[in-house]
Amino acid sequence: MCVLLQTHSLVSCFSSQADDGSRMLRFCPVLLVLMLASCGANVVIQRDARFDVTYDDTVTSDNQTIYSYNHTVSRNKTEGVRVSVELLSESAPSPVLFVVRQKQAVLSFQVPLILRGLYQRKYQYTQLGRTLCQPPTKAVAETQFFFVDVSTLSSAGVHYQLRVSRVDSFTLQTDKKFSFNATPSQPQFFRYVFPEGVDTVIVKVNSQKNFPCSVMSIQDIQCPVYDLDNNVAFIGMYQTMTTTAAITVQRKDFPSNSFYVVVVVKTEDEACGGPLRFYPLLPDELLDAGNRSKTLDVIVSPAINSEVYVMGMLFCLGIFLSFYLLTFLMACVENKRMNRKREGLLNADTSPAETVLLCQMCFNLSAVSLADNGSTLSSEAVTDSLASADGNYGYMERSLESVGRSRHESLSSVEEDDYDTLADIDSDKNIVRTKKFLCVSDLARKDKRILSKKYQIYFWNIATIAVFYALPVIQLVITYQTVVNVTGNQDICYYNFLCAHPLGALSSFNNILSNLSYVLLGLLFLLIILQRDILHNRALERNENTALECGIPKHFGLYYAMGTALMMEGLLSACYHVCPNYTNFQFDTSFMYMIAGLCMLKLYQKRHPDINASAYSAYACLAAVIFFSVLGVVFGKGNTAFWIVFSVIHILATLLLSTQLYYMGRWRLGEAAYGLIKRPSDFASYLLAIAICNLLLYFAFYIIMKLRSGERIQCLALVCILFTAVVWGFALFFFFQVMLIDLCLQKTPAESREHNRECILLSFFDDHDIWHFLSSIAMFGSFLVLLTMDDDLDTVQRDKIYVF
Repeated sequence: MCVLLQTHSLVSCFSSQADDGSRMLRFCPVLLVLMLASCGANVVIQRDARFDVTYDDTVTSDNQTIYSYNHTVSRNKTEGVRVSVELLSESAPSPVLFVVRQKQAVLSFQVPLILRGLYQRKYQYTQLGRTLCQPPTKAVAETQFFFVDVSTLSSAGVHYQLRVSRVDSFTLQTDKKFSFNATPSQPQFFRYVFPEGVDTVIVKVNSQKNFPCSVMSIQDIQCPVYDLDNNVAFIGMYQTMTTTAAITVQRKDFPSNSFYVVVVVKTEDEACGGPLRFYPLLPDELLDAGNRSKTLDVIVSPAINSEVYVMGMLFCLGIFLSFYLLTFLMACVENKRMNRKREGLLNADTSPAETVLLCQMCFNLSAVSLADNGSTLSSEAVTDSLASADGNYGYMERSLESVGRSRHESLSSVEEDDYDTLADIDSDKNIVRTKKFLCVSDLARKDKRILSKKYQIYFWNIATIAVFYALPVIQLVITYQTVVNVTGNQDICYYNFLCAHPLGALSSFNNILSNLSYVLLGLLFLLIILQRDILHNRALERNENTALECGIPKHFGLYYAMGTALMMEGLLSACYHVCPNYTNFQFDTSFMYMIAGLCMLKLYQKRHPDINASAYSAYACLAAVIFFSVLGVVFGKGNTAFWIVFSVIHILATLLLSTQLYYMGRWRLGEAAYGLIKRPSDFASYLLAIAICNLLLYFAFYIIMKLRSGERIQCLALVCILFTAVVWGFALFFFFQVMLIDLCLQKTPAESREHNRECILLSFFDDHDIWHFLSSIAMFGSFLVLLTMDDDLDTVQRDKIYVF
């Protein structure tokens, strides 16, 4: 009844004073407030408020205040508006609610603001600052109103301050740094508009302080803007950061040609690797967040254009295709030299000594033919006792069966049971008991067909492994990249965000492109091996004595496996760089173990062709290494029991292989002791370092023993050694730069970004890319050293080549 009477009075008031509109606007709201108060209803007070004025007021459950603001919105100029609130009352039973009503958006928050951390920890903030999103307008200029409603359910008065101000620097300018402060309850965001001719920009946010932990987000121009710790990950792209964050933004992803740069300070630091705070005993206990203010700088710079992409790709292809051209020219020169040498031998006058030699060779070939036809002529009757004029050709006693077989015979008749193992050497008493020094001829007595098939299995096995390993890896990284693109969570992958150039769905195309070097050089090595294999088979078909009885026995199966492993290293490293993180780091290292193991096997095979390990046992050992690598990644960090077990296995394996690989009786136990004492956090890199160090030691041992045995290194091999050593030196320099980032894979994404670096080559490649280039060249050079190192022995009889 009271409300009806008061309503009738208001109608009378407006009717009687209709001729004085201005006075009615002032008088009637006051009358309304008094009438509602007398009836026990909530009082609504509306104020015409002004910008940059601080309002001190009190609110209770019986009154509600509405602050009305108006401002001019321009289509060509974006101006930000920021609402700042502070609660002055020390305690209140109910929070104060603020609702900002705009033309096309509503923003609401409460004071004090409660933000949650881990384990449901609660942090209370009494000072808040929120930036309003800019309402769109189609007019050149338009006056828009917005309202700030203040209310509470507290019966006692709650004292607060309200200030609404304009943000003149709301729009970021290209290549101009802007500094600002932010806290968990006072986030900041700014707008950036793509200028004409710029399709891609990189947004960088930096701070001098590691903590408090922060989040940088890129969001589309829409309301509301998600700018609190509990909702910043809802849309857009985002990264956690300590001192550095960078996100590459493309115009095609934002139809409005503009976007928001949002910076939020987190309530806790665990996401950035900070210390874990105590667990509250009472679940409803409010914690003091302390001083979590952070000063940051933001700058938006144009990224590279399509021309730089083209230049980067042409550079990558050009520098490695030049290796193909150089190899082709060297092959032509070598072929021409061999043709001249052959023609010279055919045209030369035959001396009496040479006549005797030719007759002796004819007699040997006749004896071989008789042996193939079932003759009972013994192998001892066929001896080669004459040497060539330069002393390099002297014939050893050999089996007619192994020499006389037709080179056109199929390998299908060779059974795997014919393969020889290390124990087979004990059956030949003539070798073990009568010779003080072993020669290659003593360990190259087996049927060439058997050895050829035995070593070809290395290639076919690694090809099979590559297919079954690569397919799920490719599927997994595609899933990773899809998740990153859909969720916008750039903490999933550990790119170098300061030099990450996207292409299509790939976030870091430059790191993927640089791995093409491994593939191209691995393919080139396979072509070189194929050429040598063809030439060697032709020599065998011609029954050339140098191919049959001289030099290190030519078996190319391991070389084919090495080239395939190098190509797979490039492919899997590219897969790893689609989304690099600690869980898929093994993709980048698995075939490095393969390469190191195959190179050691090849070094051993050179002087021990008959007794080298089979492909099955070799790959089984490499599988065990990779298995331990995975265990180390999962369980090795800080696990003493794992390191004890691994060290024991490592020591036993070292003791077993020391004699096998001729470590001169000195067992390498230092590396295992280092692992047990230091327990490095990056187990995969530690295990890879062991393999590489052992390979380098064995390589150095081989070269030293080769020179001590009176052998020499030809010019081509010497050039390869010097070139490879120089390239390895530069590669290792960049490796140690890259290793800092790889070690950070075990830290948080925010900590890893502290080591992000700018592009240093063609504004497209970073130091990790240069490591890819140099390491691929260095490994290719190392393969060539293995291939050419014993070319000086091609005319030396095998019973004059020592085993070491």
